[in-house]
Amino acid sequence: MTQHDEITTVRGPARIDADLPAGPVASLLVLGHGAGGDVDAPDLLAVRDAVLAVGVGVVRVTQPYRVAGRRAPAPAGHLDEAWTAVLAVVREWHPGVPVLVGGRSSGARVACRTAGAVGAAGIVALAFPLHPPGRPERSRAAELLTGLPTLVVNGDRDPFGVPEASSGVTVVTRPGEVHDLRKDPAGTAAVVRDWLRGQGWADDRGAGVPADSVARPRAR
Repeated sequence: MTQHDEITTVRGPARIDADLPAGPVASLLVLGHGAGGDVDAPDLLAVRDAVLAVGVGVVRVTQPYRVAGRRAPAPAGHLDEAWTAVLAVVREWHPGVPVLVGGRSSGARVACRTAGAVGAAGIVALAFPLHPPGRPERSRAAELLTGLPTLVVNGDRDPFGVPEASSGVTVVTRPGEVHDLRKDPAGTAAVVRDWLRGQGWADDRGAGVPADSVARPRAR
């Protein structure tokens, strides 16, 4: 059952939607949304459902500007500040559990930029926007070079480009998909689930931290 809460940040309240698996919790995946989108995007929901089944808790974070009803994204620094504040609180709720960060598009960029500061174990980047459409010279590839295990899942027809794999960065290209990854969300989610298993952060055999030892969200 999804639990909802708001977390106060210096940029206004952020909203979280948290889901824990029925059994042991192997890790926690915190996901952000795209610039003008929300946390109910098909790929984010599909990932949530797929990884819950293998013992991964999921927290979807709505940035303060979207909570306030704005579609135009806040400046990058504001996004990073709010995200970092949310992660600090989420870590209090789930002590001792590996925390992974990620999201789609803008949310993936925020996760990459702040991964070191929030102590993330790894990154899941969906539809990472390598560059603005038609502007390959404005590459954001450096944001992926965090030194952490990173999975990038992009469509092969994404006008924002497709990053190249590098040390620690696995890139999976989904055929026929564009930036929204709506053609086959379940297939995209399966890629994420299998990568988490391969990294040892997911387990459908019952290994992990007992669910009743993991703190639940509480009102703030």
